[in-house]
Order: sequence, then C-alpha cells, then structure tokens
Amino acid sequence: MMFEDIANNKLEFPTLPEVALRVRKLIENPNVTTIQVARALSTDASLTARLLQIANSAMFAGLPQLDTVKAAVNRIGLALVRNMITCVVMKALYQPKMSPAITKRMQILWRHSAKVAAFSHGLAKPFPQLRSDEAMLAGLVHDIGTLPILTRVEKFPEIANDPERLQTVIDQLHGNIGRLILEAWRFPDELVTVADGHEEIRRASSGEVDYVDIITVANLHTYLGSDHRLAKLDWSVLPVFEKLNLTPEESINVLRDAKTEIAAVYGILSKA
Repeated sequence: MMFEDIANNKLEFPTLPEVALRVRKLIENPNVTTIQVARALSTDASLTARLLQIANSAMFAGLPQLDTVKAAVNRIGLALVRNMITCVVMKALYQPKMSPAITKRMQILWRHSAKVAAFSHGLAKPFPQLRSDEAMLAGLVHDIGTLPILTRVEKFPEIANDPERLQTVIDQLHGNIGRLILEAWRFPDELVTVADGHEEIRRASSGEVDYVDIITVANLHTYLGSDHRLAKLDWSVLPVFEKLNLTPEESINVLRDAKTEIAAVYGILSKA
C-alpha cells in the first residue's frame, strides 16, 4: 500500500532542475556579480527569454523595454532572479508521462500552485519583514508533497481511480512529504515550514506575520466561490486573519489593489 511505500522510503522525491540549483548556488555567493549571473543564464536560451519576459512584464510597469540579459538581471535584482528562475523551471516537474487522469491532476495542481504563488506575492507586500518573491516561491511549493504521491499512485489503481480516496491520501500525507522535499532542496526553514504549516488552518501563532500565514490566506482565496471545504468555513474566526490585522473582506481588497502584479506573476508562472 501507499503508506507502506512511504514507511519503506519507496517514494521518489522530485529533484530541482539542475539549472535552478546552479543559479541558486551562484547567487548565494555574496561576491557574485550581475555579469557572472547574466553569463550563466545566457547559456540557456529559454531561460534568457523568460528572464526578459519577466523584466519587461507588468511587474515593472512604466519602465523601458530591455533586450539584454545583463540589463534584465540588473532590473530584477539577484534575489528575485534566483526565485523567479526556480519558479519558472519547476513546471517541468509537473509534466511527467503519466496516465491521462494523473496528468490532468498534475495540471490542476500546477495551476492551483501558480495562483497561490501569485496571491502570496500580492499579500506579502504590506509586511516589511517579508519579501514578495520569497512568498511567491513559498506559494508555488506549498503543495510540492503531492507530486510523489501522484507519481506513485499509478501503481495502486484502486486509489488512482477513486478521486475521493486519492484526495484523502493526499490530505493525510502531502504536508510531511513536502517538508522532506524542501529540506532535501536545502530551502530556508521559513519556507520549509510552509509545506505542512499551511494545512493547520486554525493555527494560532505569536510573533510577526510569516510566510505560513501568507500562504494560508492565499490558499483560502483560491477556493473563494467554490464548493471546496475551505470556502465553506467562517473565515472571520480563523486566527490568521487577526494576525494579519485584516478581515477577510480587507484581505480581498489587498489582493484587488495588487491585481496588476498578481496577474503578471500568474501569467509568468502559468505559462512557464
């Protein structure tokens, strides 16, 4: 069974694409220059095109069009380059050769993750201790633990062909699996905790607003107006809104105010 596979370490964890690892490692060097980063990115034509698309997107509205990688890196900044490149190359993880049913599930998961990432980017803006690009990355990987479940479940048709049963397995397991994946990818602790923390919908934590809080609210908003169980909750009693010092209605206004950037981020990720 699936649970025995997990206990026996038979799940195959996704690996971050090599180009993302290379760029992240390069930018983590405090002595790296924009020229070095631009040179590294220039070896990949598709990444070069995506970076220019980002630099010329509505995220930087009102600025002149750029046509060189070096100029794009200078405009975007090294931290955002690191996270944006990680985000745009991750879609490959959601495109394995699987059965039509699992492939469709992967596509739905990617679109949901991209939407959470875009909403998280907008929601993080008012909080100076948070970075919108980190919130975006956290949103994109919040359900990463679902990937190895979907990959493995094809060997268990009694689960794969039963949507409700499959969802139960995902709900039970994806948080802890996601934490293990992000730890293996050497992501910072504040992002690792998002993998299982965002499922603690009634989490009441002290201290400053963190990425778990942002992703929790962003995730809720993706289900607004649907028949999902999270949409049916009384959001006004959830501790996370009090911590953000926002009512659910005010959180909608925050997203509305950031709609241009949110649309730009979602457009970049959904078409990655």
